[in-house]
Amino acid sequence: MEIVIILLVVVVLAGTAFVAVNARKARGNELEPPPSPRGNLRAGGTTVLEPPPAAPDETVVDDDREALRQQVEEALAPVAEVEVDAEPAPLQEPDVIVVEPEVEPEPAVIERPRFRDRLTKARQLLSGYFGSVLSRTQIDNATWDDLEEALVRADVGAALTAEILDDLRAKVKAEAIKTPVELVEALKADLKEVVGAGDRELRLAKDGRPDVWLFVGVNGVGKTTTIGKVGRREIANGRTVVMAAGDTFRAAAAEQLGMWAERAGADLVRGAEGADPGSVVFDAVERAAARNAELVLADTAGRLHTKVNLMEELKKVRRVAEKAGNVSECLLVLDATTGQNGLVQAKQFTEAVGCTGVVLTKLDGTAKGGIAVAIVREMGLPIKLVGLGETADDLVDFDPDEFVEALFSDD
Repeated sequence: MEIVIILLVVVVLAGTAFVAVNARKARGNELEPPPSPRGNLRAGGTTVLEPPPAAPDETVVDDDREALRQQVEEALAPVAEVEVDAEPAPLQEPDVIVVEPEVEPEPAVIERPRFRDRLTKARQLLSGYFGSVLSRTQIDNATWDDLEEALVRADVGAALTAEILDDLRAKVKAEAIKTPVELVEALKADLKEVVGAGDRELRLAKDGRPDVWLFVGVNGVGKTTTIGKVGRREIANGRTVVMAAGDTFRAAAAEQLGMWAERAGADLVRGAEGADPGSVVFDAVERAAARNAELVLADTAGRLHTKVNLMEELKKVRRVAEKAGNVSECLLVLDATTGQNGLVQAKQFTEAVGCTGVVLTKLDGTAKGGIAVAIVREMGLPIKLVGLGETADDLVDFDPDEFVEALFSDD
């Protein structure tokens, strides 16, 4: 009996040992997954990824060995520091950009429009009055009334109209003029003399420095378009031109001038939005000097002639341009459709920057062409260029004889 009990104890102990050995082998085949990389937030908002702790020194099966090796290699690979919630620094646009034309300039095919074909509105307004005068057999009070109303409605101005008619009355009284036909011819001659006064040539000093033509005026009169058309004309005449986008407060102005520059074959110097317009013009003159370019056409931001601070800024632009180049022209761009208000603008801009002449735009779109007469007489500013349409070839030299004849034409 005692022997049986001893045998049972041995068997139990042997079975317990066998189970324990198998359990240890099973635990050796189990692999704890490696801990995931831990993020360590540092001062300054920078997160650095750290590798996991080393794997325990235990035997692993072949199937898991390759996966574990890859995980370890990825964890130990260099990790770039990543900024958390950091705003990217804005790109800084340079103060001045020089844009050279990338395409061949368009050929300039200049077909000069005729005043008579384009001043239809003004001619229609005046034709009835002049026709009424010419239909009479003698000069009477109704004749003078028709002439006065015609000139005032054409925006010649009341004071200048009275002055012109007083001179004609004196000639009639002296019998130098006897018929309505002679009266109309005398009126045409007087208007041609008035509107043709002054030097209408666009000047170039040619003193070794680049010439600068500065274009000024209120908003919306067509300065940028005028510069593009003038540049095309001058390049067609064989001159090298640099355009300065001095209107830095209106991004569209620089883009528009850039298109004109590319089409014409001119360099463009522009600034960042809101940049100092004086610096843009100065750099354009410097660019012209470096390239031996003859002419700089400088745009300026449109401004009300009543704003003192803006007019002071315009004075500064002219002073800066004169330091590097020769401001041989300061051209006031006026919209002919504004009528007598254009005369007020002319006075203010001339006092501020010393305008040398007028570019009268949109003359084809108004019946108020008489403002040309008032500007020349009241301000002593010659009209140098006029706009007779939308195309590049519609900006033409002002011809006083052709202008007056177009107003009196009956066809």
